[in-house]
Amino acid sequence: MATAARRATTDLGKNKLGKLYRDLCLPRIIEERMLALLRQGKLSKWFSGIGQEGISVGATSALNSDDIILPMHRNLGVFTTREVPLDRLFRQLMGKDGGFTKGRDRSFHFGIPEYHIIGMISHLAAMMPVADGLGLAFQLKQSRRVALSFVGDGATSEGDFHEALNLAAVWKLPVIFLIENNGYGLSTPVQEQYACAYLSDRAAGYGMRGERIDGNDILAVYQAVSEAAKRARDGEGPTLIEAMTFRMRGHEEASGTKYVPQELFDAWEKKDPITRFEAYLEENNLLPEKARREIRTELAAGIEAAIEDALNAPLPDSNIEAEMADVYATGTPFAGAPSGPSSEKRYVDAVSDGLRQAMENDPSVLVMGQDVAEYGGVFKVTQGFVEQFGKARVRNTPIIESGAIGAAMGLAMEGFKPVVEMQFSDFVTCGFNQIVNNLAKTYYRWNTPLNVTLRLPSGGGVGAGPFHSQNPEGWFFQVAGLKVVAPATPADAKGLLMSAIQDPNPVLIFEHKGLYRSIKEPIADAPYGIEIGKARVAREGQDLTVISYGIGVHWALETATLLAREDGVDIEVLDLRSLLPWDREAVLASVRKTGRVLILNEAPVTGSISGEIAAWIGENAFGELDAPVARIGSLDTPIPFSPRLEQNIFWPKTRLVDRLRELLAF
Repeated sequence: MATAARRATTDLGKNKLGKLYRDLCLPRIIEERMLALLRQGKLSKWFSGIGQEGISVGATSALNSDDIILPMHRNLGVFTTREVPLDRLFRQLMGKDGGFTKGRDRSFHFGIPEYHIIGMISHLAAMMPVADGLGLAFQLKQSRRVALSFVGDGATSEGDFHEALNLAAVWKLPVIFLIENNGYGLSTPVQEQYACAYLSDRAAGYGMRGERIDGNDILAVYQAVSEAAKRARDGEGPTLIEAMTFRMRGHEEASGTKYVPQELFDAWEKKDPITRFEAYLEENNLLPEKARREIRTELAAGIEAAIEDALNAPLPDSNIEAEMADVYATGTPFAGAPSGPSSEKRYVDAVSDGLRQAMENDPSVLVMGQDVAEYGGVFKVTQGFVEQFGKARVRNTPIIESGAIGAAMGLAMEGFKPVVEMQFSDFVTCGFNQIVNNLAKTYYRWNTPLNVTLRLPSGGGVGAGPFHSQNPEGWFFQVAGLKVVAPATPADAKGLLMSAIQDPNPVLIFEHKGLYRSIKEPIADAPYGIEIGKARVAREGQDLTVISYGIGVHWALETATLLAREDGVDIEVLDLRSLLPWDREAVLASVRKTGRVLILNEAPVTGSISGEIAAWIGENAFGELDAPVARIGSLDTPIPFSPRLEQNIFWPKTRLVDRLRELLAF
């Protein structure tokens, strides 16, 4: 295969081959200098790609400049071949001012969208579904662009690898998955990682083309990626390429290489990609040794100047205000308050109405999830959507929560506004990493807004048991960069959803499935938004405040009515609506008004959102209180299946009256 690739690429011409040589040498010379800086204590960490440069440089050279590449630890050659300015690149790698992420990302955990490079996170295969989303965006735009995602041999065991390959094959996406098989996942040899002969053989199982190449032959890499990109542009779908290579240094320098037999180093040293390419150039009289020496000298001088600049650059400086300002992207709030004619709608109908109108008003909005197309979703929110918007915008996914969320991130990077339905909020655990480490952190890291909306039918009351009834909103409460809302009414369900779809940040909407068909009210027929982060007073009162959200608001209102009738007390009910961010001003105003507070949530009380709100009230409104801040939630047990056990014992609803009376009597 390597020989065929060499013959096929001799028509590149001397100029192209000369540029390939220059691009191949540049990361090697940089690496040698970086290793020296590491030994001198001037660099904190380094993941060496020495011996693997042919893969990064060959693949990048084979693509168009606007194709998107998602590199990994050992892909310095992607950045240099894309001609990222070395002074800024070195400042980034040294954590100095003037890099690309304001000192917020180390080593190669950063993206440079203007160079069409999307940075990695430490969870290795996590960017592969993102490549799918980018490929889908290209497909929907009828663009001939391609996304290429690098992955190491170790990460091919992760779920995101399999979800990404499966989705790309099912949707015939213009994506190239490039495995750098260097023989070790940190210290674990490949024979302890997988049982198949070659990783490229897995492609057949997913229904895509697979190919194994000599990764230390830059021309073989160039040829394979060129052909895969052409197939992708022609609508023939994805390709899995396994590039065989070897890591001549440790996983990172601190880990060493004692676990690697010396004979492997001896064998692979003879296959060094630069040495082999030089021999090819010499053999074909394409670039004499003197010219090659001049290229290396010129490159070294430029590198030295850029390193000196980075070493002399100051460390980044900031302040609390600046750091907080970069957690969320700012955008234009949804225009329009509820107005005009209205009609009575159930909660589920209000959600469907808001989603439908968002898609009617904005062709960049699309829906993805399990069974959301012809079936209409398990709760029928998207029933009829396929007939109105077509299969391109209403997309059934395989059962791949992580893959779907990662793909949504890629779509958002290309200007789409994907709405992903988790069939049940409980299943979000399978996509947790994509939410908390990819979606949540990207804007803070390199200022790319991600307009992704996740719909999560949550909560109990429908006899669905411990895996379909949970309230997982607290799991995301401490994750900076996310927004979390939990509407309690049909009007809020529509308005918050429409605002979420417009918001340039990832928003999680917890829709209470027990409310879907149990409540209804007149809501505006026209599109409208409700500001995320603003609470509402659901019931005015003077004697005590109950703070809640979701179904808890209805429990609070029922109980307030009962206590007003039986005890003559006047209870205020504050509906948070938004949980992240939550409305501190509204909470403070209500506490000052009543002097007594109980925080109610359906989730088990331990570790729930109520604890943070209670602590904040204690710190900021202690002098306004006439009694300790109280909390109530469900039992600290899994959710039982039996409705009697769930609603009469597990839920806090039956204990709410007594708890309020205790607080009023304090």
